[in-house]
Amino acid sequence: MDLALVDFDHTVTTCDTYGRFLRSIATPQQRASARWSIGPWVAGYRIGLVSAAALRGRVTRLAFGGRDAAEIEAIARRYAEDELPALVRPEMLARLAWHRDRGDTVVLVSGSLDAYLLPWCERHGVTDLVCNRLEAVGGRLTGRYLGGDRGAHKAADIRARYDLSRYTRIHAYGDSREDLPMLALAHERWYRGRRVA
Repeated sequence: MDLALVDFDHTVTTCDTYGRFLRSIATPQQRASARWSIGPWVAGYRIGLVSAAALRGRVTRLAFGGRDAAEIEAIARRYAEDELPALVRPEMLARLAWHRDRGDTVVLVSGSLDAYLLPWCERHGVTDLVCNRLEAVGGRLTGRYLGGDRGAHKAADIRARYDLSRYTRIHAYGDSREDLPMLALAHERWYRGRRVA
């Protein structure tokens, strides 16, 4: 049996689904202040001064802190059903189906949120998910990730959850610097849609 490790944003999808989700849940007040509170962080990310994890942490605090957990979960489920299908690459859906049909263990590994990734995985028969989870206390979101941001820790989380020696071959699919340690675990590596090893 093989193991397939698959990044989501820009690998399974054509774009960053987390940013789109954040815009869909942002309140009018959050939208109004985003230019000043998030804009410099986005600019820093684009020129390489701010990491993806730091940017995610900043926007997550601002967008989710104090929000009702059940409300965000319901919005996320609708987002998975209504928005994600148009953003998915057909060739990657076919690749996921190929792995499932062979009996491979397929793991979606992402810096995005379980709130919408879990329903997407359920719909597409992906049983394993390694991703960020929002922390809630008393039904309210804290604006933090449960266990911290996992995006930069993909390879460590994979090693902690899976005995890699059990698999005949490991396949990995990614598109970003955060994915490189995960790709290094694999025998067969795909980066930005091209096989590199």
